[in-house]
Amino acid sequence: MAGGKGDLQQRTATTGESYSVAADEPQEASVDVGTGSVRAALVTSSGKIKKVATCPLEIFHPAPNFYEQSSDNIWSAVCHVVKSVVADISAEDVKGIGFDATCSMVAVDEAGLPITVSPTGQEKQNVILWMDHRAHEEADFINSIGHDVLQYVGGKVSLEMQTPKMLWLKKNLPASWNSAALLFDLPDFLTWKATESESRSLCSLVCKWNYSANPIGKNGWDEDFFEQLNLRDLKKDNWRKIGNDIRVPGDAIESGLSTKAAAELGLLKGTPVGTSLIDAHAGGLGMIGSLICGTSTCHMIVNENKIFVNGVWGPYYSAMVPGFWLNEGGQSATGKLLDHVIDTHPATPGILMSLSGNKHIQQHLSELLHVMAEQKNLQNVSYLTKDIHVWPDFHGNRSPLADPTLKGMVSGLSLSVDQENLALLYLAAVQALTYGTKHIIEVLSAAGHNIESILVCGGLSQNPLFIQIQADVLALPVLCPVERESVLVGAAILGACATRKYSIHETIQRMAGSANIVKPTSECYKYHFRKYRVFKKMVQDQQEYRILMSEEL
Repeated sequence: MAGGKGDLQQRTATTGESYSVAADEPQEASVDVGTGSVRAALVTSSGKIKKVATCPLEIFHPAPNFYEQSSDNIWSAVCHVVKSVVADISAEDVKGIGFDATCSMVAVDEAGLPITVSPTGQEKQNVILWMDHRAHEEADFINSIGHDVLQYVGGKVSLEMQTPKMLWLKKNLPASWNSAALLFDLPDFLTWKATESESRSLCSLVCKWNYSANPIGKNGWDEDFFEQLNLRDLKKDNWRKIGNDIRVPGDAIESGLSTKAAAELGLLKGTPVGTSLIDAHAGGLGMIGSLICGTSTCHMIVNENKIFVNGVWGPYYSAMVPGFWLNEGGQSATGKLLDHVIDTHPATPGILMSLSGNKHIQQHLSELLHVMAEQKNLQNVSYLTKDIHVWPDFHGNRSPLADPTLKGMVSGLSLSVDQENLALLYLAAVQALTYGTKHIIEVLSAAGHNIESILVCGGLSQNPLFIQIQADVLALPVLCPVERESVLVGAAILGACATRKYSIHETIQRMAGSANIVKPTSECYKYHFRKYRVFKKMVQDQQEYRILMSEEL
């Protein structure tokens, strides 16, 4: 099983983190554009990361549910980190480069300049971030038509996808819509900047743009679907605005790096560039089967068979691994939820002042929980939350309920504001996120998927408490990659494929690394099962509250 989304930890600019590898081993450059930062790496042909550089990104929040970025800012950060990681080597040593990014939507004009997507009118704000929820009404309208295309997104289009966002842009900013010559998914924007090719990745189009892909049967843009949405103008110039040159991830973009991009990146003109992936899918490629946990979480599973799962995106053909169908579940706020719980608690400032060295506050809370469990003679720290329960959809439910209007819930609050109280809330939130994963796995299994283990990457994979709770709740072994940066490895695989020396399947075998196994502890499974029953009861209660409050006075 695989899953994940996004760069989970926002970091300050750095060019550190070096690793010892054979000097003569071929290297690929990889670029990962996450929600809060851009990272670049040098990765060897055996999948070992040699050097990493990171640069933060701007995020604009002009109104509730609006999240925007600047493609100029993103590309500038990309150039900065790539130059940093290749500074000490010859550009000739970089054999290829691959890009991944969040599934955000970028608008540019005929000259390649930013077209505003913001109600503020700021031109540089030309990226609607993946987590933007402005297109709620548009998503509801699209779902109301019940088109056959929707069966490939679990029955409902998400407001996080690009078709609702395009519809919003056309309705609310018609001047921007008319001026936008090209609309890109962010991963495809990066390959365009690198090569000047307007080609698009099958991954982005199938997963986020309602593009049809099948080994047998209909392929391409569904004219009837876009006609019903009053987006018929997208057909102009053979669908150029949203893509008419579609490539499988890892396919070489013929020209390689352009003269301009090569100079900006510190690489050679013509360096092979691989067709891109969405960031979560790059992590899945770097592990083959993974739960990718960051700002949000994606749960990805590939199968030789086409399996439809209500409330779960897909099945998408060849979206991550050529020849395989991908289903993708997800949670819209995971790492971001834990940050919210911590950042809004009165005890946090005092804890941060007392931390020494580079210790993260989540590590401090995990250690505190173990002390609290010992003091209460509890066999497992999870038993501490018997009376505290969380429904974690503070930013709506992506799957399996596919309801972006759901809200978060907490049961068991007290007047306590000390660090022990924060630790308990943090633990209950970690457990709730795992129960959300269990909910998704249940529907995947019921539809016909056979899941025997979980592979986890992303920021939260480095949290031992989170990983152990995953294993305990799911009663499955959890595999954590030895090479922590699976997303960067996945992007490097794309660059390696672009050299055309090996197929993507051969490259995955060479570069995807080994993993450590975390086994479930049996003593608390029944406890988690009871809490999971409470978890599902909480959303039923929330739905009942909504019905009660909708009654006329």
